[in-house]
Amino acid sequence: MRDKSKSRFLVPAAVLFCILYLFLALRPLGTELHFSPDWTTDIAQVKEQKQNDERIPFRLGQNIGYFTPDGRTVSSITFPFKASISDDWYAVYGTDSSSSAFFHSDGTPAGIINQYGFPFFYGNKIYIFLPGGSSFMQCKETGEKLWQYEYYAPITSFASSAGGTVAGFADGSITSFANDGSITQQFAPGGSDYQVILGTGISKSGNLVACVCGQHKQRFVLSEKDGNHSKILFHEFLDKEQTKQVLVKFNNNDDTVYYDYNGSLGIVDVKKLKSCRIPLEGSIIQIEESTVDSLVFILSRNNGSYTVTALEPFNHPAGSFSYSAQSSFIQVRGDALFVGRDNKISRLTISRK
Repeated sequence: MRDKSKSRFLVPAAVLFCILYLFLALRPLGTELHFSPDWTTDIAQVKEQKQNDERIPFRLGQNIGYFTPDGRTVSSITFPFKASISDDWYAVYGTDSSSSAFFHSDGTPAGIINQYGFPFFYGNKIYIFLPGGSSFMQCKETGEKLWQYEYYAPITSFASSAGGTVAGFADGSITSFANDGSITQQFAPGGSDYQVILGTGISKSGNLVACVCGQHKQRFVLSEKDGNHSKILFHEFLDKEQTKQVLVKFNNNDDTVYYDYNGSLGIVDVKKLKSCRIPLEGSIIQIEESTVDSLVFILSRNNGSYTVTALEPFNHPAGSFSYSAQSSFIQVRGDALFVGRDNKISRLTISRK
């Protein structure tokens, strides 16, 4: 015969257990990342500029120019040889010009660099790589020389940030500079049978330098300015070696470094000095940050296919999409992702639902 007192106890206990289970097991559903298409424009259909236009630079194939967030192409220039463009300036140049004229984003003349070489614009900085491939110059906003650095080995990598400039050379050495041209770091990472610097990045503060270097025991190295010396903070050997130039880039907070790692994205946490890798087919072309949820967008190319991958901090892929194109770029402004492909530019709004 069943014990009725036990039954009376078990029924309320079971009900209480079910209630507790529902509350403890319940979790809010995560939101998903969405890309909503807003518009697509043709770079050949140039519209009239307005006085207060925000101009976003693009480079597609043999064309450079600027477009606006509302979908107007306000300039489109075809260049036969080489060109450089940034938010502030652009220049089109040949192989043997003794000087290079450059222009503001609105098309008005900005200055002339009276020097043989190849202009390069990065943010609000102007550089020119000098003949021979081993020296470069930083210029003023009007084109005159600000400072110059000469070396004997060819430049194999170059990067700039608000805090300085860094160059890597074919002999395996790295030199970084403050904005006035003074040297802040100068060292050779070593550790490989054949010394060469394939990619460099410099932090926004200018105190940190990262690189991919060497052949036969290729590795990633992160260093910090330490008085008059350089201190290696972190390094790791790479299993899959590369022979091409690679992208190395710090994020805006200087707490993460990204680098191209032969079919994947290498990610290093600067504070914890830990690393991980995310598979990405092909070569990494661009890395751009968004103010929305600290998202990072990576543009990679694998033959004729491009992929845009959205990355959440620290290393979580949030979504991706691919398309076929001969040339492509990405730009990020606020909650807008701009994607260029061949002769078209599209705006996608980033949201969570």
